[in-house]
Amino acid sequence: MTKSTRDGRAKMGSRTRLVHAGREPFENHGFVNTPIYRGSTVLYPNAEELHLRRVKYTYGTHGTPTTDALENAWSELAGAAGTVLSPSGLAAIAVALFSVVRAGGHLLVVDSAYRPTRNFCDTILKRLGVETTYYDPLIGAGVAALMRTNTVAVVVEAPGSQSFEMQDIPAIAAVARQRDVCVIMDNTWATPLFFPPHERGVDLAIEAGTKYLSGHSDLLLGLVSANEKYWPQLKATHESMANCAGPEDVFLALRGLRTMELRLREAERQGLALARWLAARPEVARVLHPALPDDPGHAIWKRDFLGSSGLFSVILRPASRQQVAALLDSLELFGLGYSWGGFESLVIPFDCRSYRTATKWAPEGPALRFSVGLENIEDLQADLDRGFAALRATPG
Repeated sequence: MTKSTRDGRAKMGSRTRLVHAGREPFENHGFVNTPIYRGSTVLYPNAEELHLRRVKYTYGTHGTPTTDALENAWSELAGAAGTVLSPSGLAAIAVALFSVVRAGGHLLVVDSAYRPTRNFCDTILKRLGVETTYYDPLIGAGVAALMRTNTVAVVVEAPGSQSFEMQDIPAIAAVARQRDVCVIMDNTWATPLFFPPHERGVDLAIEAGTKYLSGHSDLLLGLVSANEKYWPQLKATHESMANCAGPEDVFLALRGLRTMELRLREAERQGLALARWLAARPEVARVLHPALPDDPGHAIWKRDFLGSSGLFSVILRPASRQQVAALLDSLELFGLGYSWGGFESLVIPFDCRSYRTATKWAPEGPALRFSVGLENIEDLQADLDRGFAALRATPG
């Protein structure tokens, strides 16, 4: 694709770009979708080319036409200088962090981050001599007070994993830029469709393609996109680690990409409908969803985001563990599972108290996280209605 074509498409709507980004049919004999290229070994035509390595593809770990298609499409969607693929969201987090950390360095990580991110910082990075400080997600530009001369990056996630606090990403990015500190964001909840990370000052943006990019709960994938400044070191780190995604998963993600906005918009509609319904339930103390007007983070969401996904949490009124189990065990349409972003609805109970260090998690009752799928909303409400009846029927 030429630069003029790419620049022209940047002015088109997101649905148009999703349909066409990364596709080069006439480089693939006219086939609409880039085929799956499986393989490790790439042959060179002669000894000179083997020595000079002027061919586009040199070895399977350095990319194939299939991975190029997804990387190019995602870079176009995210407004990035480049993108790399990893075999899972957590692997993408590791690649992003390894691109900037160094022994003796200092890392700032939001206290509401994805729990496996915390575990990676507290184990692998700690063993390598990297110190991590966790900070209040509501601190905004005040994060500057926590930065040291050896601070290399600040990790943000908005909304917060499970607890859904909103962060002022542009404010954090502004103070980080003044100190030459990298801003790394887990942008899985919104995707670049609802939060264009690099436009908002993020240097490295992480996406668990397992979620909405896949949309079908059948693959594992991670992506990291970078701006011009951080693209060379991200690319070099990824190549050094050979942290490669499987070809079938990449192909499925490309297929999911074409319909991602349609599914994400429906997830937004479904999620808001169920969130409002739950907010009116007597068993629910409050709903944690930044797109609701009474949410504490709504003003930031409205300013910086272009939409919301189908993932949110609720705090129940005081209930026993047995009552919550009765609710969950009676559900037929909501599966109990630790992922989200697929076509099916899911729910999990959670408690952040054991893995918060900079803030206190003290809800008034048990917490549940919902991922709303594509079922009829009336059927989901009826399923939860039965669940709440089971909760009420169980002794507290």
